[in-house]
Amino acid sequence: MFDNLSNRFAKITKTLRGQARLTEANTQEMLREVRMALLEADVALPVVRDFIQRVKEKAMGEEVVGSLTPGQALIGVVDRELTQLMGGDLGPFAGELSLATQPPAVILMAGLQGAGKTTTTGKLARILSQGTFKQKGLPATKKKVLLVSTDVYRPAAIDQLKTVAEQVSVDFFPSSPNEKPRDIALSALDYAKKHYYDVLIVDTAGRLGIDEAMMEEIAMLHRELNPVETLFVVDAMLGQDAVNVAKAFSDALPLTGVVLTKLDGDARGGAALSVRQVTGKPLKFVGVSEKLDGLEPFYPDRMAQRILGMGDILSLVEEAQRNIDLKEAEKLAKKVKAGDKFDLNDFRDQLAQVKKMGDMGSLLEKLPGGLAQMAGKVNAEDAQKQMRRTEGILNSMTHLERSKPELIKASRKRRIAAGAGVPVQEVNKLLKQFEQMQSVMKQFKKGGMGKIMRAMGGMSALKNMAGFGRRK
Repeated sequence: MFDNLSNRFAKITKTLRGQARLTEANTQEMLREVRMALLEADVALPVVRDFIQRVKEKAMGEEVVGSLTPGQALIGVVDRELTQLMGGDLGPFAGELSLATQPPAVILMAGLQGAGKTTTTGKLARILSQGTFKQKGLPATKKKVLLVSTDVYRPAAIDQLKTVAEQVSVDFFPSSPNEKPRDIALSALDYAKKHYYDVLIVDTAGRLGIDEAMMEEIAMLHRELNPVETLFVVDAMLGQDAVNVAKAFSDALPLTGVVLTKLDGDARGGAALSVRQVTGKPLKFVGVSEKLDGLEPFYPDRMAQRILGMGDILSLVEEAQRNIDLKEAEKLAKKVKAGDKFDLNDFRDQLAQVKKMGDMGSLLEKLPGGLAQMAGKVNAEDAQKQMRRTEGILNSMTHLERSKPELIKASRKRRIAAGAGVPVQEVNKLLKQFEQMQSVMKQFKKGGMGKIMRAMGGMSALKNMAGFGRRK
């Protein structure tokens, strides 16, 4: 999503290479590039002007310290200001949900139709019910969550939320298109109190555009429910229009935060940099895929680093800690260290661990620029398909065949290919790449970085097997 911005900033760094300090002339030239990059990314013009002015004031005359080049010095200034722009000035816990109230804590979801409110409601319920969120920087406890829809206008909106609730294993309060939104909301609140729910999430009606009736209805629901959180859900694809929509909702409601959806799409990213500035409220979550596990907390500093091509290693580590079985990882590490044979059963287990970490596209976006290039400028959709193909081939093998790949001759290859629904050539390719990867594992046992580097052909094999070898 932020590829264009990242490429622009990389160009800026390269252009300034070799100059001794940031001067008015070279800073002005580079800020012109930054301005163009932001405008092309659909960032609102007033936000761009304010941002450029702040960067200029901080960057002018800043000396290169130590090994820093002027490009790196300017990027350092831009990094700090981007972080501030996206909410870094609001404090370390501003992006967290505030649930410190007498249960049930009510969360009101607001936004236009098509922004992804209903799906986001389900994603948020999943996070709360599983306890995979933080409060004051610490892991929170699991919550008992109830969902309700007050959208009596959109056909099947209520049924859609009911289905989503079932998929994320939380309770749903039934409602009907014949009821009034106020009555539905108050009945759900009363039910939540009587049945000791920790959180009630209210999905409201959206419209194709902002209208007076919509704003009056949601303002009325806010007065009646007195929610602890009022989240504005906005589609990243809106671009410049996101600013006008955000302002309208901000004027009508005392928003507490913003959820930016469809960050995995081909939007240019301007909404992420504009909405917070317009509403004055923190971005709390971002939708990174259509799947119900595709919602992530928003961290201004980490997003700034991703935009500038530095990656988001912290989020990758947290994702791994949540989803990877550490006992299995330790078991594999000991096996490799002891020199035991790494077989296709081990590889299949590792592939399953990678799948637990979620959508390939969101994982790749968190890699720093250099590592992302090493991954071959992967098309995430192709990578997912390749992973599924590899998994299908492995699952078509018997346990003995995975333990002893040398047993797999022509007749077995034909059977495995037929079982996985792929050509025999795909099976041959997987086995060849696995042989190369095994040689890398042997180098880890023997030690010596030189030997490992000489075996990097096997690392490219590992990337291909896991789906990292396909280019756009």
